[in-house]
Amino acid sequence: MIESLLVANRAEIARRIIRTARRLGIRAIAVYSEADADLPFVREADEAVCIGPANPAQSYRNPEAILAAAKSTGAQAIHPGYGFLSENADFARTVEANGLVWVGPGADAIAAMGDKINARNLMAAAGVPVAPGSTEPAGTVDAALAAATEIGFPVMVKAAAGGGGMGMAVAADEPGLRTEYDRVRAFAERMFGDSSVLVERYFPRVRHVEVQILGLADGRVVALGERECSVQRRNQKLVEESPSPAVDAGLRERLLAAAVRAGEAVGYRNAGTVECLLDPSTGEFFFLEMNTRLQVEHPVTELVYGVDLVEQQLRVAAGLAPSFDPDALAPRGHAVELRVNAEDPKRFLPGPGAVTAWTEPAGDGVRVDSGYALGTTVTPFYDSLLAKLVVYGADRAEAIERARTAVAGFEIAGPKCNLPFFAELFDNPEFLDGSYDTGIVGRMRGTK
Repeated sequence: MIESLLVANRAEIARRIIRTARRLGIRAIAVYSEADADLPFVREADEAVCIGPANPAQSYRNPEAILAAAKSTGAQAIHPGYGFLSENADFARTVEANGLVWVGPGADAIAAMGDKINARNLMAAAGVPVAPGSTEPAGTVDAALAAATEIGFPVMVKAAAGGGGMGMAVAADEPGLRTEYDRVRAFAERMFGDSSVLVERYFPRVRHVEVQILGLADGRVVALGERECSVQRRNQKLVEESPSPAVDAGLRERLLAAAVRAGEAVGYRNAGTVECLLDPSTGEFFFLEMNTRLQVEHPVTELVYGVDLVEQQLRVAAGLAPSFDPDALAPRGHAVELRVNAEDPKRFLPGPGAVTAWTEPAGDGVRVDSGYALGTTVTPFYDSLLAKLVVYGADRAEAIERARTAVAGFEIAGPKCNLPFFAELFDNPEFLDGSYDTGIVGRMRGTK
């Protein structure tokens, strides 16, 4: 097993990885920016190194600073968490070129899946269902219009190198496409350094369902069930649950088999997620993208399958067999994850600030993965995620009821907080009966 691990991330996910590392007897090393010096993950690591100012480009996205910290502390491996450099193929190659272990998929798999057009083409060749869309970048607005005409409006205009719900827009007609094409292209160049754009069919009523895969050290790829991720704002997830209330046994078998084929197509190793769009009216599903890293919502899978995914990542990276029997994977019960963000619960606009009250809920089936605590400060420099409230029950009804109680018992003051949104969601008939889709938040807010 790896003996020392540098966690190239911050807040909640850094704390989460450090917890498993220390349980396994691995020396955990944190890196932090000047803005994060007082956060819990810094104190909980065996060693911590400041790598720069608040600006992520000078700290968490600075490969040189992270590698220097790894060398100065004698780290054997680097875990990138999610976001920042986690899906940067060049960084993964550099880590390994420096004689360190990269806790993630190989750089070639990251690169192959990082370009959405290339990923779509690879998946189609592997027999994974892909929605109608571009097979090459739309280099001009006229090329995008030609693709949209063939696909049929409405279409989704997407940054080929995008991710995390960013760089996406819906175009209902030709004027809309011309406007959104220019906007998405400019955004893609600014945010991702790649202005490539693709056009896909847009599904007005669709569910977002994903499959957790794990590429093992022996070359096998296994699937650990699906997660429902349709409660979203601005194409970014707020709630995840497993199993999906929209997936029956037959669909689950097809969905998981397709996800395994997707992983096998790129020789996938370590943890990853195959994201799909599910048309609830037909039961058809289509490949959306593969996230070549640990997902924010991995805890729901951990609770339902009884598997520590971070431990499995470390075992795969070390060339070890998993700690579970891949042939005996079976889900049990139901789990729901709520992303508790520093944002207002109506318009979801960020609201950083000093934490003046922080009381976490407890009880049967309740897990809180938090990045902050009383006396810390939520700054405007990073993602607004404060904590993940994850709740497990014997079935969906019990999980939701426990989640309702946990939300009521979670006290956060200082920064804005979206906890009241979850209380509202748990009274929503669409959510309660499981019939919701990605438009549920818009309908709750009267914008759809």
